Amino acid sequence: MKSKHLLLAAAVACVAATGCQSKQDDGDNPFLKPYDTKYEIPPFDKIKAEHYLPAARQGIAELKEQVQAIVDNPEAPTFENTVIAFENSGETLDRVMRVFGALEESNSSDEMVAIAEELYPEYSQAQDEIMMNQGLFNRFKVLYESRDSLNLAPDQLRAVETYYKNFKRAGALLNAEDQERLKEINTTLTGLYLQFNKNLLNATNAFAITVTDSTRLAGLPANVVAVAAEEAAARNLPAGNWVFTLHAPSRLPVLQYAQDRSLREEMYKGYTTLATTEPNNNLPVISDILKARAEKARLLGYENFGSLMTDKVMAKNVKNAEDLLMKIWIPAVNKVGEEVAEMQALADRNGDNITIEPWDYYYYAEKVRADKYDLDENELRGYFAVDSVRNGIFKMAEKLYGVKFTEMPDAPKYYDEVTVYDVTDAATGEHLAVFMTDYFARPSKRQGAWMSEFKGSWVNEDGTASRPIVFNVGNFTRPTADTPSLLSIDEVETMFHEFGHGLHGMLTNARLKSQAGTNVDRDFVELPSQIHEHWAFEPELLATYAHHYKTGDTIPTALVEKLNAASKHNKGFATAELAGAALLDLQYGKLNPEGDTDVKAFEEQVAAQLGMPAQLTFRYRSPYFKHIFGSEEYASGYYTYLWAEVLDTDGFELFKEKGIFDPETAKSFKENVLQPGGSVDPMETYVKFRGHEPGVDALLRHRGLTPADKIVKPRN
Repeated sequence: MKSKHLLLAAAVACVAATGCQSKQDDGDNPFLKPYDTKYEIPPFDKIKAEHYLPAARQGIAELKEQVQAIVDNPEAPTFENTVIAFENSGETLDRVMRVFGALEESNSSDEMVAIAEELYPEYSQAQDEIMMNQGLFNRFKVLYESRDSLNLAPDQLRAVETYYKNFKRAGALLNAEDQERLKEINTTLTGLYLQFNKNLLNATNAFAITVTDSTRLAGLPANVVAVAAEEAAARNLPAGNWVFTLHAPSRLPVLQYAQDRSLREEMYKGYTTLATTEPNNNLPVISDILKARAEKARLLGYENFGSLMTDKVMAKNVKNAEDLLMKIWIPAVNKVGEEVAEMQALADRNGDNITIEPWDYYYYAEKVRADKYDLDENELRGYFAVDSVRNGIFKMAEKLYGVKFTEMPDAPKYYDEVTVYDVTDAATGEHLAVFMTDYFARPSKRQGAWMSEFKGSWVNEDGTASRPIVFNVGNFTRPTADTPSLLSIDEVETMFHEFGHGLHGMLTNARLKSQAGTNVDRDFVELPSQIHEHWAFEPELLATYAHHYKTGDTIPTALVEKLNAASKHNKGFATAELAGAALLDLQYGKLNPEGDTDVKAFEEQVAAQLGMPAQLTFRYRSPYFKHIFGSEEYASGYYTYLWAEVLDTDGFELFKEKGIFDPETAKSFKENVLQPGGSVDPMETYVKFRGHEPGVDALLRHRGLTPADKIVKPRN
């Protein structure tokens, strides 16, 4: 995954519950009053584990009172006394949940996991109560039914319609008995998601390959070997031991560079069977999730869970998402056939005497790249130290949007490796946001990369803006004693991707909390992230940031030309494993099981129906498909990465036509896509920027894939 969003806007964080702790006077709990730090950065040095539960419970109690005040208001519902009052409620709870949600994923511990197992079910139950509060729903219903006569501004009208739909989807129209059952299901699902994530983290950390024969290290980059030696030392193993783990900075180099085929196979099988055995077996957890989701969808009047999830986004239904994916899947599989043939031919020429297997794909793809394009990714890594790439994303943002990043060395931080920046308008010096980066892998951090916020954005009644606190998290290779963290091509793109999400959050000017920044349709949220990946390897920007970590030399023009010539290399594999996972996700959404599901068999069935090439598998196998089983965030929605790529590739073609730093094009993208957030229909904002609705052709061109209707099949 390239991204993870903890979207706890006030509209989501608003919960109410009975039996919560009464208000308490706890002057030592930093969550119980507005932060007195600069820009209201959470005072991490003062936050202790014992603060979370009391503050959350007090926040629930406070919010219960605030919501009841809205319900009891004798005045007729208005936008101000209902929508705005609701958006402004729950400040204490919002502070707690933003910090806890972020740290539980990026800096976890046994203590944090234990708190999560108690806190999240209470949070879920309380959230259900408020979204099923008939008195509150009735006030929104009045606004919804009279919306055309209220003279609302476009963003206000959209907010009323969105809230009404969210209440319906949360069960506000159900009878009392069905509401109670829905609450039980949601509580069950919350527990299952916690178990899935706990199993996944534990299984990931439990797996390790210890190498004692140095000849097995042949082909691996020196910095990867050095990190493996440090990992062995951290486990109290003597010199002459190297430990490789399933974390991406360790796993991917083994698959890509290790000459020892058995080492590659061991790593591949370790990863693709992750979380499938006791005590961290996610297969029964997934089965229970599928049953609960199906019942939830039926209760709410939907054919299946996929219909429930796609009803609220641009795609509108599962079929539309599937239709798009199949336009990509068929060309991708065709390209995989070409890639495998190239790899097999190279292996045959080398006398390797093998048939390409899944654990060979990365390795021989790299060999083909070196052979076809004379491009060695290890040579490239020297120009992509983390700090250099960070300079690149900042330069991109300044040239496109006129923003400046200044480090705040004394700012509070939740981990000592976090770096904090003051984001300002480069022309006026106006404060726009706080931005934090947390880039290196550690056992307490879940895999992947993501963007989230410690504080959202909104416009106050006096017209002043409360500005956001945004952070990016990654899992890049840690620096060693003599080498900085050097990034692969994919990791550079990931850094630009997550920063694109960050820009979406930092530059928003939406008036409402529930519409600000990344609070947009799920299949639109990836547009700002993915379009910014395109700048990563543009020669004009590379010249400003890609400097060799040893010599300081700028990346040579010849190397840039090779890099861009190879830009479509291995895109069949990359596209097929992504599209395959998205299609698997949608098939899960169409299930309506009342009994247990054989997850392994279902996966195999979907792969067979799709014609999955034998040399690859889904980007994520089900037991570690956190996007769709670790929460409902991307459930029946993993397709959104490719849906958004249709938008981003079409959109970037305009930048290429006008100039990648063309001021007018950048201004249009900022004003029509980044700033409005969810205050405008996403297709409307896109068409305002681009001038037309997108098609799949730009994506296929970008990935070097032949459209399905133009594939020439070989004669028998």
